[in-house]
Amino acid sequence: MVSILAHTQPQYATHDVTNQPPPLATYDASEDVALLEGLRREGAEWAEKDIRRLGLIAGGAEAQEWAEQANRHVPELRTHDRFGNRVDEVDFHPGWHHLMRTAVSEGLAGAAWADGRPGAHVARIAGALVWGHTEAGHTCPTSMTYAVVPALRRQPELAAVYEPLLTGRAYEPDLRVPTEKRGLLAGMGMTEKQGGSDVRANTTAATPSAEPGVYTLRGHKWFTSAPMCDLFLVLAQAPDGLTCFLVPRVLPDGSRNVFRIQRLKDKLGNRSNASSEPEFDGTVAWRVGPEGQGVKTIIEMVNCTRLDCVMGSATLMRRTLVEAGHHARHRSAFGARLLDQPLMRNVLADLALESEAATTLTLRLAGAADRAVRGDEGERMFRRIATAVGKYWVTKRGPAFTAEALECLGGNGYVEDSGMPRHYREAPLLSIWEGSGNVNALDVLRALTRNPGTAEALFAELALAHGADTRLDAAAARLKDEVRVADQAGARRLVERMALILQASLLVRHAPPAVADAFCATRLDGDWGYAYGTLPGSADLDGILRRALPAG
Repeated sequence: MVSILAHTQPQYATHDVTNQPPPLATYDASEDVALLEGLRREGAEWAEKDIRRLGLIAGGAEAQEWAEQANRHVPELRTHDRFGNRVDEVDFHPGWHHLMRTAVSEGLAGAAWADGRPGAHVARIAGALVWGHTEAGHTCPTSMTYAVVPALRRQPELAAVYEPLLTGRAYEPDLRVPTEKRGLLAGMGMTEKQGGSDVRANTTAATPSAEPGVYTLRGHKWFTSAPMCDLFLVLAQAPDGLTCFLVPRVLPDGSRNVFRIQRLKDKLGNRSNASSEPEFDGTVAWRVGPEGQGVKTIIEMVNCTRLDCVMGSATLMRRTLVEAGHHARHRSAFGARLLDQPLMRNVLADLALESEAATTLTLRLAGAADRAVRGDEGERMFRRIATAVGKYWVTKRGPAFTAEALECLGGNGYVEDSGMPRHYREAPLLSIWEGSGNVNALDVLRALTRNPGTAEALFAELALAHGADTRLDAAAARLKDEVRVADQAGARRLVERMALILQASLLVRHAPPAVADAFCATRLDGDWGYAYGTLPGSADLDGILRRALPAG
């Protein structure tokens, strides 16, 4: 008699798994022609070897696992220790610390300020464009640490103490006296419940102490990310108006400063980073800059973090495009690979145009920031307006882009295991952080009104491409008329035009004809639909995709 058990198959053996793409990792996150060309063009070719090395780490299975773990095991708030003492600490998964340690040691936090080489700030942005292929949450404290340095310089005696530590490459996450550590992280606390972007509505009060430059704060903050940073720049109302202050978590005598974390936000974006609501009550703070000039003091920090928002959106675009291209290369439907099907090629090529335009603009802005720091007045004026323009437009494109890239994967992209939902949740943040779309559009109008040299700098940049494309020339000429009659109601439309024309001018100058022609035909000349994948028949899809998608 034959045993029935001998013919029993495992329950999962009902089919063979076919027509599924292999895992993307390991891949080279630096395999991006537009990024590497921009790195060299903007004066940081000396960093290419390190960028390529970092790209292999970022696309490796280990770093991708760190990212997944840091988001699966969310930060946990501990308000008290087991003895009942108030500690206000946040515990993170080891994956978070691995990501942070790599980012800081690779110079993606404040190190660029201590690097005397031209292109140091470009190299940092390029590194972040590559390392951001892991996950976005941990880039928040590295971005703020970078951005705090120019604001802190408004108070030289504080900068002399803390800048060497903020620009260090050592990651030491435990809370200790700042001057006893080899490296520091910094955050910011500006917004409050009643004001949001209108920081002049802040009610946190700053009371001078008997010691010059030292105050005590009482109030609250609504969004303070990365509460385990060592130092924070905070806005509060001093006797002479809104003022910037430096708040350490640990005081020089080793005692904890009052920094009561009321809760961690249950927010839309990444899960890895902790965003908190702290309260101050007798919190010790050092004044940074004169009383009443808090916004003027902290604006340099804002300019830096706005650039990082542009970079963050460009990174998400590139990361999700790589994922979509990988899926399309290995998945077949209706008798052919997705990558070989004309409609999918149109979608991917359209996404590739958007991604390259975002990356190229990001690196141009980084180059302007680098040269402005070194005293180039023309680049400073260009940076002033172009960063706000880029922040408005590139971050606005992020959510639609990531949604389309996710759709390329179909149901495979809709499950958490793919990582695509995490990218999609993250995309809207970058348009909100450091001023929503309206705030940035109004800032462009403010720059045009108060700093006429910004418009001159923008049009000088556009003039570098004059004569290379008639569509671009016509659009730039119309833009001059639009700038003259700009008003608040039309601010978004104006800034959108500025961004598209600026991106087109950069692509006409630096990208192959296939890319530049398709971008000008669609974004400037209107030969385009309302969704991605609507490039005209004249577009060189093969040329665009050969440049954009990694081989393999």
